[in-house]
Amino acid sequence: MEHRIRELDYLKSIFILLMVAFHLVYIGDKYPYAKQIVYTFHMSAFLILSGYLTNIQTDAGNFLKKQLWIFIPYACMETGYVIMSHILPVRESVSEITPTLLVYKIFVKPMGTYWYLHTLIICCTIYYCIFRYIHATTISRIILFGVCLFATSYFGGLMAFANAIYFLAGVIIRQSKLPFTHIFQASFLALVPIAMLCCFPDNLNRGTLAGITITYLAISTLLYIHRYLPEFIRQYFYFIGRNTLVILLFSPIFTILCKTLLPFLLFEPTGMLFMFTSVFFTTMGCLAMAWSMDKLHLSRFFFGKDTILSRQ
Repeated sequence: MEHRIRELDYLKSIFILLMVAFHLVYIGDKYPYAKQIVYTFHMSAFLILSGYLTNIQTDAGNFLKKQLWIFIPYACMETGYVIMSHILPVRESVSEITPTLLVYKIFVKPMGTYWYLHTLIICCTIYYCIFRYIHATTISRIILFGVCLFATSYFGGLMAFANAIYFLAGVIIRQSKLPFTHIFQASFLALVPIAMLCCFPDNLNRGTLAGITITYLAISTLLYIHRYLPEFIRQYFYFIGRNTLVILLFSPIFTILCKTLLPFLLFEPTGMLFMFTSVFFTTMGCLAMAWSMDKLHLSRFFFGKDTILSRQ
């Protein structure tokens, strides 16, 4: 995109903060139904935004370079995550570390939050190849893109088609040339059907029509809330939204560390104090890591650019 769309940065910030909050094991266990609801729409919406924002109006060299500098930090952090899952007593434990396992986790079935980057790289690559090298009508290329995503998901087993379809939705919106906020219009009334749908557990599946509807309604509701936020709060959300990559990459480090806070915050029975404290600690920790890497000139080796922390 030639310029940033503030509403999209705001949405990205909300979804990444929800990801952090419900990756806290204590919060997920204490509020399992709320976790189901959030898991229905937060990464689905993120994939819609990713499909919409992916830039294919560039040459192959620049495109591949960008994908490479997503893959490198992804592969490094996925490797670290797998190793730590072997060492630490976590739910997604790994009994034995082998080169074959690491290759499998990096290229086929990633662990933890990193599945999103794995899916993103695959979807972006297929999208670029079809829309740059296949000479056909837009609708024909969209259909071919959908078929390729289906084949990659069901025959290649490289990602879930229920996730890829949301990236496709973002691409369709982008190719329609319509502004994102014309498709997803802010509405207070979106709260009514979303509340009704979330009352039934069977609806809490992003791969169903109900899940797609919940995702749409969640975006519409959040865009309505955005209108009434004070400007100084909006600016904080925009800043977080511009830096979701580093939060996605580094958040598992800090959500694990947050477990040490739990004994000191259990006096508050709802867990909200622990959640807000942990989300703040995790977010600030990720941004501090990015800032430190910039200052130490390490970002060029990890992200392929001199600075990764985006301030504007």
